[in-house]
Amino acid sequence: MEIKDLTKAEEQIMQVLWQIEKGFVKEVIEFLPEPKAAYNTVSTIIRILETKGFIGHTPFGKSHQYHPLISREDYKRHATEKLLGNYFENSVESMFSFFVKEEKMDLNDADEILKMISKLKDKSK
Repeated sequence: MEIKDLTKAEEQIMQVLWQIEKGFVKEVIEFLPEPKAAYNTVSTIIRILETKGFIGHTPFGKSHQYHPLISREDYKRHATEKLLGNYFENSVESMFSFFVKEEKMDLNDADEILKMISKLKDKSK
């Protein structure tokens, strides 16, 4: 199944659902930052997310409890691949150098990344 892109508002709702794992609209609203979105707004976004295949629901009388159908890891992978492809020509090296140049990463961070790469290389041998 192809993962679709999320709007900022949709992603905010998904972040809450990934965190709480399941919840009713009122519970989702409780976890949103101030100023809180209106119940109808959150309900509409949740229905859109359901249509996009991101969430499912379990009926409880007239209300529904919602839960993610796509994991945070799967969406993270999708978003990273899109970022890498659209802005860094699918080059991890280009993305890495961008973060270093923009001072979003210091030498300690770079060293930790190199250690992780070295461990991955060792495991694949």
